Amino acid sequence: MKDVEKKMIERAKELLNSGEVARVIGWKKGEFIYDPTPAVFESEQELSEMVYNGFCGANLSKYLIEKSKGEGKTAVFLKPCDTYSFNELVKEHRIQREKIYVIGVQCNGNYDVYKLRDLGVSMITGAEEKNGNLSVSTLYGEKQIPLAGGLLERCLTCKGKEHKVFDERIILDEQSERKTLDRFAGVRKIESMTADERFSFWRKELSKCIRCNACRNVCPACSCIKCVFDNPSSGISAKANDTEFEENLFHVIRAFHVAGRCTDCGECSRVCPQRIPLHLLNRKFISDINREYGEFQAGETSDGKHPLISFTENDKEAKDVVERK
Repeated sequence: MKDVEKKMIERAKELLNSGEVARVIGWKKGEFIYDPTPAVFESEQELSEMVYNGFCGANLSKYLIEKSKGEGKTAVFLKPCDTYSFNELVKEHRIQREKIYVIGVQCNGNYDVYKLRDLGVSMITGAEEKNGNLSVSTLYGEKQIPLAGGLLERCLTCKGKEHKVFDERIILDEQSERKTLDRFAGVRKIESMTADERFSFWRKELSKCIRCNACRNVCPACSCIKCVFDNPSSGISAKANDTEFEENLFHVIRAFHVAGRCTDCGECSRVCPQRIPLHLLNRKFISDINREYGEFQAGETSDGKHPLISFTENDKEAKDVVERK
């Protein structure tokens, strides 16, 4: 991806130096190659810190909510899956489309550092796809692992490599056409459980929650100016859990809040330090919406309404849904 990175930096310089944009949102070097962070660049000098590699998994669309409020246009680099979130934010009037210059960038999949660590890969200095495998360079030499063993789950079930919105694109290579897994296989597995089994599954997973709020803070659909969980008078803003069910309450409320708006970007699971499969909770809602209202993918367009806030004569009545369950 070095050639793509070089082209991105060149284009960012052109846009900043010409005055066409006032700032560029991209990824900045971290302490290690596997921890780049979202960053705002406002000068050619600052762009020396810009990077783009397989570890740049962060969805940059949410950062536009605040940064695009400044004077002038904001340029942003978006991977195909990020553009779904961008469209939703435009639809919800969280960002002004005319103030943003979208540069769609090539993506061959993002790597999961947690998975690599589970495989005993540490002290990473680089990684790239080679002949269907992931070649990881470390201080101890090079390791070859199956590609699926190192990709983020959302990349294994990729919605597609098509940018849903862009002003220009940077795509230099033919993108690999790897087979994607069924996005809803995990949902069906949970649905096949008994009620008690499902309850035990989610209690086990959600009990790991440390209420760091990383999932909420990174989620593009969680864009409220004031979150109920930050409201001292609500009684639910405790940093530590007051009851053993409190962490369940937090995640269930959040899942209901983003229902119909979640684009399944997978950021919640990517940033969770406890590795809770939070995307499964959201996918259950997406699966139910598809089943009851017809196939729908949030973020495919920047206009229209999602099924939960629109009405048609063919909508299922609540009693019909209950009877089918």
